[in-house]
Amino acid sequence: MPYRNMSLEDFAQHVGMDAREVQKLAERGKLPGQKVGGEWRFNRARVTEWLQQEMHTLDEARLITLERTMGAGTDDESLILTDLIGLEGVDVELRANTKASVLRELVGLANRTGLLYDAEGLLKALEAREEMCSTGLQHGVAIPHPRQPMPYVSAEPLVCFARTSRGIGFGSPYGGLSHLFFLICCHDDRHHLRVLARLMRVLSPEVIEALDEAETREAVLEILIEKEKQIVTTT
Repeated sequence: MPYRNMSLEDFAQHVGMDAREVQKLAERGKLPGQKVGGEWRFNRARVTEWLQQEMHTLDEARLITLERTMGAGTDDESLILTDLIGLEGVDVELRANTKASVLRELVGLANRTGLLYDAEGLLKALEAREEMCSTGLQHGVAIPHPRQPMPYVSAEPLVCFARTSRGIGFGSPYGGLSHLFFLICCHDDRHHLRVLARLMRVLSPEVIEALDEAETREAVLEILIEKEKQIVTTT
């Protein structure tokens, strides 16, 4: 059952945290839980949303733990991010000047991969997610993605990257404009959270600067692959 309620212990296991830490955070109102009959209960769908929104605030150690927890039983050294990005899913000159046009063009970029089944459905899901809370982060980065994984929208999970020539007002809570965009479209919540955690680890200040300066799609992909290889070989 993908969206069942979880106990405090279930939540701790799900996100790779100590149960005592989870209880403290829940009691402080920092986690999306409710007490029922004196026991904490956490809805899995809301937990996924919470992790998506808080991912960029986690330190490296917590990101590694989360990534491993979400990928339990899988290869820790696989390129889980860049294996989802093909050259056809990269655009260094995205033609967009508003938030709405960025989302449309990103879906068009995803469509060019040949993996997308339902472009309109994906666009609506991205718009709904942005209405709930902007995916704009610091340093000009934004990570549009559906509120919940969409297993039927594409043949395979995919990630697209695009850069605009000028900053776009994307509603980032940190202020400023966004110009580097990563579209993430996964088929289940654990994979989505694992990819998102890996992306947060890849996006160091040096990588962001390099992506700003990359002149070609090939250069962009090379930068991301080299950084991800560095991560998996040093962790």
